Amino acid sequence: MIVQTEEDIKGLQEIGRIVALTIQEMKKHAKPGITTRELDEIGRRVMEGEGAVSAPKKVYDFPGYTCISINREVAHGIPGDRVMEPGDLVNVDVCAEKGGYFADAGHSFQLEPVNPDLTRLCDHTHATMMKVIMSLKHGTRLNEIGRIIEEEAAKGGYQVIQNLCSHGVGRSIHESPSEILPTYNKHDKRRLKEGMVITIEPFLSTGTNYVLEQPDGWTLSVPDESFVAQHEHTLIITQDKPIIVTVV
Repeated sequence: MIVQTEEDIKGLQEIGRIVALTIQEMKKHAKPGITTRELDEIGRRVMEGEGAVSAPKKVYDFPGYTCISINREVAHGIPGDRVMEPGDLVNVDVCAEKGGYFADAGHSFQLEPVNPDLTRLCDHTHATMMKVIMSLKHGTRLNEIGRIIEEEAAKGGYQVIQNLCSHGVGRSIHESPSEILPTYNKHDKRRLKEGMVITIEPFLSTGTNYVLEQPDGWTLSVPDESFVAQHEHTLIITQDKPIIVTVV
């Protein structure tokens, strides 16, 4: 969407706050012994307590309220009976809607005891996301997003998952601009415009550069033994620094 009014900004900031709060509460309760379904239920309660609903469930009939991916799972993991184990690499991705506004965010983290290599992967992915976000403003070419992600991944010694993209958001889960690639495409001449609402979500990998859809029709996993971290924010493009809405 393109933000038109102050009401639009306030609506996006409100749903962004709820998404961030949901992730924060889910991370707080993510412990060895809890099932992903139980963790998902915590997310549902937070969203509904704030007057919001799960966007993937509403729009796509996703079989859960949030996406919870563990270890070799990278995205769109379905909550279920899986019991979380010590040292698991966890990704929680929350997209919610309230008052016709949508926001989307994700966060990768480890359960204790932490592996320093995975901590570095999560931290570097977060730093990559923030470097991209802070470089964006009205007039910036969309392919700058992919260029920076590729550049920062290489600096860390990581690969970029190439078949997962950032995207427009705001009035639905996925909007124009679609397929904001995580790699540089010199032929993409599109530019960001003031008021545009987008996600930035790099996926950095210790090995593979792609993910595969699993038989459940939702979960995306690596084809090897590598690990992947993702961090995601929803933001509004301005004439200067973007407004990050998915913060508490």
